Amino acid sequence: MAVGRRAARAILIDDLGRLVLIKRTKPGQEPYWTAPGGGVEDTDASVEVALYRELAEELGAKATDASQVFLFSSPSDGGVAVQHFFVARLASLDESARSGPEFSDPSRGGYDLDRVDLRGDDLASIDLKPTALKEFILANRGALLVEAGAVG
Repeated sequence: MAVGRRAARAILIDDLGRLVLIKRTKPGQEPYWTAPGGGVEDTDASVEVALYRELAEELGAKATDASQVFLFSSPSDGGVAVQHFFVARLASLDESARSGPEFSDPSRGGYDLDRVDLRGDDLASIDLKPTALKEFILANRGALLVEAGAVG
């Protein structure tokens, strides 16, 4: 089976042990949350390079110590869509540096930055997509906090 679209996404954790997410709001739909990141381009030297580029575009963020921890695939028009999820630590964030079609086209809806404490029950109450990612994070949050260096 051919790989259609490849994406790089971050399980991005800040210094306070919070998961940095994007809250998506679209007209006529309930809000949902997604991990920051996006498509791997032909010009990206690797999936990890794509991750850092996407974090800069979508969040105005720099991250460190990314390591791939989860892979999710689903059927797509071009074969199978594969999402590579990396745990990474948020190093800096400048929302004024966000760029891309998400922010220049209001018809695409809202892309609001949100932070969810991984140490509490907040994550269980939101609609994080894909569901398999939410389940993975809930089952492994202690290890993810350690990997991101956000324990303490």
